[in-house]
Amino acid sequence: MTSFDHHRRPLVIGIGGTTRAASSTERALGFALRGAEAAGANTRLFGGTFLHSLPHYAPENPQRTAEQLELIEAVRHADALIIATPGYHGGVSGLVKNALDTLEELRADERPYLDGRAVGCIVTAYGWQAAGSVLTSLRSIVHALRGWPTPFGAGINTLETRFDTVDSCSDAKVVDQLATVGQQAAQFALAFNAHRTPTAAPLGNAVKEAQPARLLHAV
Repeated sequence: MTSFDHHRRPLVIGIGGTTRAASSTERALGFALRGAEAAGANTRLFGGTFLHSLPHYAPENPQRTAEQLELIEAVRHADALIIATPGYHGGVSGLVKNALDTLEELRADERPYLDGRAVGCIVTAYGWQAAGSVLTSLRSIVHALRGWPTPFGAGINTLETRFDTVDSCSDAKVVDQLATVGQQAAQFALAFNAHRTPTAAPLGNAVKEAQPARLLHAV
């Protein structure tokens, strides 16, 4: 990992969407990314169409597609992430989970998985029950990947809230909530990076020296 340039804007990567074009999930993610931009970050979106192009992650196969490598490299250089998933039968969608499984390729990095990065979490669901339970599940996945879930996560009931266009949402409170997710991701990235110095050895070095083996999350 190279030293952080304190004069550049942090990069926040958005991962999320569904197989359906113009999904509420991807549009909600767009609102959050704009919140991150307003807080001083650059952003990049990996939406549903891109995620649908990813093959099933197979850790036993060393060959990676161009799309997989593109996602891996983007996350490797990200300062924070925002993940948005629909709630399907009480869990994270397979489309989004496959993208997160692909991040197993970051296991041997100096900054493994999502270590040292804030991660905003967004869940859309057709009802409140799935919105709450899947948000908890998504935050647990982020913890397993060594990321820092932002204090505020957004659960959106699409039975009550509509995203008719890329820039429109029927509920102003939801717009504020999504902006908060993006702002917190960007603000935490700025705070984390403010403590990085070119000469300071990353804390992870000492941790890795003390641990004879690392835990792999993909099996």
